[in-house]
Amino acid sequence: MKEEKDSSTGGTLSQDSNQYQIGIDMGGTKILASVINSNGQILSRNKQATAPEQGSEAVIERISDQVDSVVKKAKIKKEQISAIGIGAPGPIDLDNGVVIFAPNLGWHNVPLKKSLEEKTGLPTHLDNDVNVGTLGEYAFGAGRGKKSVVCIFVGTGIGGGIIIDGKLFYGSSSTSGEIGHTIIKVGGPKCGCGNRGCLEALASRTAITKQLRKHILIDKEPSLLTQINGNQLDTIKSGSIAKAFRKKDKVTVKVIKRATKYIGIGIASTVNFLNPEMIILGGGLIEALGNKTMDRIRHFATKYAIQHAMSGVEITTTQLGDDAGVIGAAVLAKQRSNK
Repeated sequence: MKEEKDSSTGGTLSQDSNQYQIGIDMGGTKILASVINSNGQILSRNKQATAPEQGSEAVIERISDQVDSVVKKAKIKKEQISAIGIGAPGPIDLDNGVVIFAPNLGWHNVPLKKSLEEKTGLPTHLDNDVNVGTLGEYAFGAGRGKKSVVCIFVGTGIGGGIIIDGKLFYGSSSTSGEIGHTIIKVGGPKCGCGNRGCLEALASRTAITKQLRKHILIDKEPSLLTQINGNQLDTIKSGSIAKAFRKKDKVTVKVIKRATKYIGIGIASTVNFLNPEMIILGGGLIEALGNKTMDRIRHFATKYAIQHAMSGVEITTTQLGDDAGVIGAAVLAKQRSNK
């Protein structure tokens, strides 16, 4: 019988028992899948394009194929997988495992849990992708050992997840954590949610791209971004923004300074209201910029937070990066399988 050392207990984990979960992180452009053990270690990985234009059935079929692929790569038997966990974008019907609406996928009321269970034969547990990423960072990343954590992911939009007393907090209608729709500037730019002045409309990569385009194309301000991003400004990647920022491009520095100030104010509001032990910042843009902007974010968070509330609150960045989603999904699968 093949055995694997359990570094957390000094004991052994039998690979003939159900000690493994599959974590899946599904986005609008790619699907990541991994086999993960009870210590949060990744045994195998697979990445595939989502290709949502082919329809939900085709996407679910690809996810099912990925399950078989990562099991094979991990050199274990499918019977050793206790469950699948999956993080999906958009609001989720947690009781029934249905993706209610995912605009990046074009999905409406897709019964993802039921469909995957039918195709794989494995129990499947579904949650919002930001909640799943938060769970990963809490269990095996920057938030390990904490009781209360708020994760804020800055990317195309801005999403958040909340851990209170070691458990994900969902709210009365499972919509908690929408820090991106906190009103930061009354009468500010219009947000996709319909309101004005939301943090997401001021500091997401989408908002930053709009500001950069305005300065470069309308105000005619010179910028290195026109060269770095290949003279293509319809979409500006996080890596291009970070590169221009490091080269001290005036337009980029100005826009990033504005955005990070608003992120700091958003964190201050969160600290004043929830007073968590830790705020964890992640997402493509934060990861691309690295630590260069964290001091500024911490400065404005401290400036606008109630002093006593901020005392002892740690503001840091994610440790797991892209792995937070798959690891968190595996943790979700394990937790719900044990209920």
